[in-house]
Amino acid sequence: MGTESDPPNAEQEFARRRAVIAARATDRPRWEDPAQLEPAWDQRAARAAAYIPRGAAVLDLGCGAMALERFLPMGCRYQPCDLTARDARTLVKDFNAGEFPTGQACDIVTVLGVLEYIYDAPAFLAKLRALNVPVVMSYCLAGDRGPTDRRALGWVNDFTKDELNGLLAAAGFGRVTGAEVTPGQFLLRLEPGAGQAAPERTVWVLSYNSIGNFGDRLGGQVLSQVLPPNAQVRHVHHYPWDAPAEGAPDLLILGVGNSVFQPMLTDELLGLVDRAGRTVGIFGTQYRETIDASRLASLLDRMESWWARHEEDVGLYGGGRANIHHLGDWMIDACPMSAWTRDELFRVGDEVLDDSPLDRLIERYQSYRQFASPRMHPLLCALTAADEVGYQEQREMDDPAQVSGKFRSMFLDIFGVDKPEKQMWPVDRGAVVAYKAKVRRNVEALRAELARVLG
Repeated sequence: MGTESDPPNAEQEFARRRAVIAARATDRPRWEDPAQLEPAWDQRAARAAAYIPRGAAVLDLGCGAMALERFLPMGCRYQPCDLTARDARTLVKDFNAGEFPTGQACDIVTVLGVLEYIYDAPAFLAKLRALNVPVVMSYCLAGDRGPTDRRALGWVNDFTKDELNGLLAAAGFGRVTGAEVTPGQFLLRLEPGAGQAAPERTVWVLSYNSIGNFGDRLGGQVLSQVLPPNAQVRHVHHYPWDAPAEGAPDLLILGVGNSVFQPMLTDELLGLVDRAGRTVGIFGTQYRETIDASRLASLLDRMESWWARHEEDVGLYGGGRANIHHLGDWMIDACPMSAWTRDELFRVGDEVLDDSPLDRLIERYQSYRQFASPRMHPLLCALTAADEVGYQEQREMDDPAQVSGKFRSMFLDIFGVDKPEKQMWPVDRGAVVAYKAKVRRNVEALRAELARVLG
């Protein structure tokens, strides 16, 4: 499959082919002879069809006997192209003369048993890339397990695996997949792209998501939307502390949009940040009266950047640092603007800690006209749908006089004013929409930062 049987008068024919190559000419007499189109190549065409989606418009460059058309999946449209007309549809082009079917609409291009005969491979590959569609291509590598006398076959180039990969990357193809189909011959699918994918980078995410409340679970889901594709995530937790005793990630992410407070500012935490080398924080603060500001400052000074949940976080602890940014509460982006469907009051309870699917819980929270909550993130979600909401400030169990302070910070960020506790008040939907837009802009900046750090 893909190589050729010896022709009649083999030595004479081989000498003729070598002379054509020495003249850097296209072997038109050979390819105008239908007898030169070997039935064994049909097997390669059948294998190539497995890379082609149903319903695709296929441009077959160097179509030969047009065997590929017989194997195409359902609904495909076929456009042949070759040095000589194979039927009335054929686009006649001499690739070695610089001719190419530019402007031809297609979804995928096939190039089977062609590149071996191209003198200026970089120019040909550049034209392939300019079509900006996937390419299914075969090539028999030099110095591998394929034929050794390449000139006798009429092949004009001798690319090794590394050389071929370099040519494909230089042409602008990104992902390359495929398999060896005969000794030394590979069938490849090339995806247009800016280059090779970035190598995987390890990311440890330190949070309280092992506790299982709504906000921590939601933050873990939102985080996955801003990490670059090459991030390999491992979740570690404050309680119980389960950070690996050895090793270090490429990046430590501290928080998933929730709160840091005094009991978390441990020597173990600072030691892990030092070990990681690069840390990005995504968190707010709470119970601020008890926070050791100097210890939090020591943490911030060790970090690549801190993306603070509230403006009050920045004002209290930013200290003019260039690595501090206001993110906003990014969990609001998981809750689209909606409209209530049940003219009832809902009070948040134990369901916030159960294992309900997050999408179902969000839908439930958004279904009530009135909503009251002692927890911040269910209330944040309800702001996107309810007419009226109310809250009860979260308090320290050992000292009820200590309040979290995070509700006030959220209301200032969204509405520009604090809101009264333990009573219902109307939701300004315009302010919520504006806040969502602001947070989304900030999240885009965070996404760019993570891509840079892990690039």
